[in-house]
Amino acid sequence: MKQRALIVGYILLIWFVISFVTNLIGPLMPIIIQDFKLSLAMAGFLPFSFFLAYGLVSIPGGMLVEARGPRFTLLVAFVSNFAGSLAIALWPSYATAIGGLFVIGLGMALLQVVINPLMRTAGGEAHFAFFSVMGQLVFGLASFLSPWAFQLLMERPGAAGSPLVWVAFYWIFMAAFIALIVMNQALPLPRVELKDDERTGGWGAYRELLARRDVRLFFLGIMAYVGTEQTLANWISQFLSTYHGISATAEGADAVARFWGLMSLGCLLGLLLLKLLDSRLVLAGFTVLAIGSVALALFGPAAASQLAFPASGFFLSVMFSVVFSLGLNSVPRHHGAFSGVLCTGILGGAVFPLIVGVLGDAIGLRAAMSTVFLTLAYILSVSAWARPLVRNETVSLAQLLSPTRPRPEA
Repeated sequence: MKQRALIVGYILLIWFVISFVTNLIGPLMPIIIQDFKLSLAMAGFLPFSFFLAYGLVSIPGGMLVEARGPRFTLLVAFVSNFAGSLAIALWPSYATAIGGLFVIGLGMALLQVVINPLMRTAGGEAHFAFFSVMGQLVFGLASFLSPWAFQLLMERPGAAGSPLVWVAFYWIFMAAFIALIVMNQALPLPRVELKDDERTGGWGAYRELLARRDVRLFFLGIMAYVGTEQTLANWISQFLSTYHGISATAEGADAVARFWGLMSLGCLLGLLLLKLLDSRLVLAGFTVLAIGSVALALFGPAAASQLAFPASGFFLSVMFSVVFSLGLNSVPRHHGAFSGVLCTGILGGAVFPLIVGVLGDAIGLRAAMSTVFLTLAYILSVSAWARPLVRNETVSLAQLLSPTRPRPEA
């Protein structure tokens, strides 16, 4: 029992590190633009390089877990994370940041592939749902704290106006990854037996899946969601600075923190609503509200924009999990392979922020960020055309409030 708690705690720590490192990119964008004198298009390559790695490694990473097990996969991931952080810390430049973020992204993608089956094995199948939700809450907490940590660093005496202050984070990350490597080699990690829905399957499974139109459409749905999320998270600070004169390292970083914090709270409301309503209806409602929030954020006054950007995070909260589950529930087999296909859709986090950066130089950041209305419209369409073979189980409000009350016989 003690060993299980230790390993579960280790996995939750990994979730925290993944989120903290990943979501630091958003608040860093304006200061890196300033330090390296970048155009918006050049800045767009920073998240592009990071999330490109996710798109490339999701499927091969699953194969690595099957072939070599979780300990080796975690070691490869942490070494990649350390190497990317080392490059940025020792040789901070635009080119090094691009390459370093790509290498860090490779490691993060491997971590995301391995920790779910490891958590299921370490925590026990009966507790997997509980620990999965706990992992998401830890992920959300780190997302919330990451921009605030950046804000505290930038508010230190002497930090204002000093170039490359943010590089200190990558020295800290190096130390964190060394500690994780030591723990990975020392802890008694269990052997993971992958379930059928966790196995990547052979290339034939992928060919069969990709021949289906709905599989390709759900892949685009994941791309649209991650593209929307990362476009907003990465460009909030720069938008508020450009159009409202708000400090990107203070109020702008605070808006990014609240964006991620409200996303975590939105997940809790989403869990409740998914017990009461069809997931497609929940997806449609949250998407419409997200469209309204983004519109107010982009075209409203400064005070409204500072509130509406974080509010959009609240309404984005359920989209990834609902689109992902609708996809998996729409095919009768090869769920592990389909999970790999859908995770490859994280590539959207590379493509769309880059498109916004390129368009921002040409037509302005406000008009460029308006492209998220297209991705949100596509997500809204998923709620209309999805035809899952298995729907989410729902109960009435009375049953939810009285869980001990027996359900009526069918």
